[in-house]
Amino acid sequence: MDVFEALFTRRSIRKYSDEDVSDADVELLLKAAMLAPSAMNERPWHFVVVREAAVRAALSEATPYVKMAAHAPVVFVVCGDLDDDKAGGRWVQDCSAAIENLLIAARGRNIGTVWCALHPDAERVANVRRILGIPERVVPLALVCAGHPAQPFAEADRFMPERIHRERW
Repeated sequence: MDVFEALFTRRSIRKYSDEDVSDADVELLLKAAMLAPSAMNERPWHFVVVREAAVRAALSEATPYVKMAAHAPVVFVVCGDLDDDKAGGRWVQDCSAAIENLLIAARGRNIGTVWCALHPDAERVANVRRILGIPERVVPLALVCAGHPAQPFAEADRFMPERIHRERW
């Protein structure tokens, strides 16, 4: 798939078929995520890959907007290690870039994803940290639910020329 097709047809997919996501695809998505740029090349990310149904069900109840986690074949929990963040708080941007790479790579493999924020909501972070045993120095930034889509990908035009400012505001 062409990169622009992947970008223009990527959507938040919340319904998945029963088809599993292969270990090879999971590894490929993680490799793509880890190719993201990061401040000072620190790469502060860690990824918890959750396939176990009981854990996915617990995650689906941990925060208000992640019910689909129970039905996704795989959930990636993207975390930032504060010990690796020497660039002064840029771990959020670094991990967000990794998430976007993961989303685009998933679309390229015809895998649907949805990015579900955790940080900076302290309760969501604490709930996910408790379920997965994440250490205090590591902050769960987001969940990415992934699976083969049971709903279509569709292209959308979200270009907004009125949001573009040239030279000055």
